Amino acid sequence: MNEPNQNQAEAINPGGLPPFPEGMMTASASELTDVALQVVEGKLPHDLHGHVFIVAPVGSVNSGGLPNPDGTHVWNGNGMIYRLDFHKPGEVWLKTRIAKSPCYYADKATRRGSRYDKYQFRDYGMARFSLHLGMRDQLNTAFLPMKFSGEENERLLVTFDGGRPYEIDLETLEVVTAVGTNKEWCPGIQLNIPFQPVLSTAHPCFDARTEEMFTVNYGRSLANFLETIGLVYELEKLPQEVEELLEAIASFFDEQDFVKKIFDSFSQFSQSIWQFLQGWLEKLFGIADFVYLIRWNGVGEFERWKLVLPDGKPVRIEQTMHQIAVSRDYVVLMDTCLKFGMEQILNNPISGSKQAERLLRKLLTRSQLPDTSIYIVRRDRLKAGQHPAYYNDKEVEVVAHKVVLPLEAAHFLVDYDNPNGQITLHVAHECATDVSEWVRRYDSAYDGKPASPHLEGMLSVGAMDIGRLGRYVIDAEKAEIIESKVIFDTKRTWGLSLYTYRDTQSSGTSTDKIENIYWQSFGFWQELLTEFIFDLYKNYKYRVIPLEQLLDIPDSGKGRPSCLFRLDTKKMAIADSYEFPLVSKDQKHWDSHIMNSPQFVPSANSNNDSTDGYIVCTVVSQHGKEIWIFNAQSLAQGPLCKLSHPSVNFGYTIHTTWLPKITPRTANYKVPVRQDYEELVNHKSPEIQGIFSQEVYPYFDRQSRNT
Repeated sequence: MNEPNQNQAEAINPGGLPPFPEGMMTASASELTDVALQVVEGKLPHDLHGHVFIVAPVGSVNSGGLPNPDGTHVWNGNGMIYRLDFHKPGEVWLKTRIAKSPCYYADKATRRGSRYDKYQFRDYGMARFSLHLGMRDQLNTAFLPMKFSGEENERLLVTFDGGRPYEIDLETLEVVTAVGTNKEWCPGIQLNIPFQPVLSTAHPCFDARTEEMFTVNYGRSLANFLETIGLVYELEKLPQEVEELLEAIASFFDEQDFVKKIFDSFSQFSQSIWQFLQGWLEKLFGIADFVYLIRWNGVGEFERWKLVLPDGKPVRIEQTMHQIAVSRDYVVLMDTCLKFGMEQILNNPISGSKQAERLLRKLLTRSQLPDTSIYIVRRDRLKAGQHPAYYNDKEVEVVAHKVVLPLEAAHFLVDYDNPNGQITLHVAHECATDVSEWVRRYDSAYDGKPASPHLEGMLSVGAMDIGRLGRYVIDAEKAEIIESKVIFDTKRTWGLSLYTYRDTQSSGTSTDKIENIYWQSFGFWQELLTEFIFDLYKNYKYRVIPLEQLLDIPDSGKGRPSCLFRLDTKKMAIADSYEFPLVSKDQKHWDSHIMNSPQFVPSANSNNDSTDGYIVCTVVSQHGKEIWIFNAQSLAQGPLCKLSHPSVNFGYTIHTTWLPKITPRTANYKVPVRQDYEELVNHKSPEIQGIFSQEVYPYFDRQSRNT
């Protein structure tokens, strides 16, 4: 979809700022097959090969794409898998499919206007939930390739922070099987629902040398408070008088200076208050936190270990474990700054009431934690783990050692080599950049003016401080940081987000040390900075850019663009970069560009140099949506090639992967859907049993017969 946006031709005025590309808020949920992309500029490299996979949320079964009609978070949506095929010289082909897990079909069967719509799912922040059916596993975040000995082909998982990973068929892109049965996963909340709310990581990891996949399954005691939210659907349509009362209360909090001061003071203590609340709720409900480390061989049942600290207390995750990593001798887990979980429902329990949402957000929202806790587990201690599919297995505990890094983080990488027990971490610090919050229709901009209505649902990431890149060397046995270096660039590291690097050698083995990492930065967009976020992070602990300079953007508003850059991890310096345009080629109009989803592709005849290849990425601008291809050894020269097609309409794309070839899936591992859910469904009402027997099971029964 390359139709111009309404602000494409907006003239550059003195003191003006580049508008945020509206195309980031729109996406099609239509599935495409064998679409030949068109070269709109440049030339396709002759040695570009293999297949690039990209995943992105594309709205719910109700919206039919983006934007979400209720203005919820742009990341709340079904995962669309995009596969770019470079297998024919001089051609690029595209295929797309929605990742359709069992809960997708239940969501579709209960959508508004259906015979089962009283069981429908509703949006709560980044989560989609049905009180009767459970939590959607939307499979819209990342991938994990795996290659096991004895299997000719690679296998590919698609993931989500709030659910089990699923394996897809590389050729058809259809969802084939969950990884692990329902019995092997512990829900974060013990609710009487079929789709249990499972918390995991969007970035499980695979050790190609030992052929082991690692992931996590965890729960947080605070979330169990939500067992009491059964009344929320009854409150969904409040009387007008109550709406007006809530509006008056919310306005009172907005307008009274003394109340603002109280909340400013309250925010300084909010983290400790939340910790106290968690402890109190844990005692009240008798439910503790848990973290399980899971190991899987691609064939059999899980092995898992319950992680405890050296004093025997359970590891407590305060936010999420968006990413984990593995080195030769250790597994590294991170409590990441992404705020995701069932407590998002507590932030907006009455989804039909914007006034209730506004008031509760003001009362309950906390900032992301400014420090990052990591947990280190020795792999040689992972022996004879519990097999959770069998309840008579004794639970096995393993000690995890905690290290705290200053600054928050969501993404990190680890060198495979860990000589003398020293682990090297490469970390992106998303400082005071809260991707869990989004622009609401009642929001005010940072200057008190109403927020732009076309931005409703977009991340509120007018970044409240500059991002930083860190390299840390940790003594794993002593749980101490022995070396650290942190850098930032006042133009290029605003809104650090996604990454790519050469993760395998030409032989197929993983790299021992990461020499170069390609990072994407979102840039600084003043339109996305709301008054609420400004107040939430104005007292940020590790501030570098003073508040008075935060909104003073250099170079006539063009000084903080979206960027693609290469970090030399040895020198800890930006070695190469490209700044995406903010103005038209004639310099007369704004033409903002944002890049996402970078993916390194080794050249066809590549040596093992970590820069010998190409970077493929998505780009959204004022005039359209394109795929750009860069020479990984020379980003600064700009894109070698730009690709597009009138039917291609992606929005906020997220993570990627690359595979040298694709073939139909031949692995034998499969979790039978009917058998997996029968125990959870058979005690439910006849209507809910009918949803599964008529609307869910047939899709997977048919798939099994075809296989």
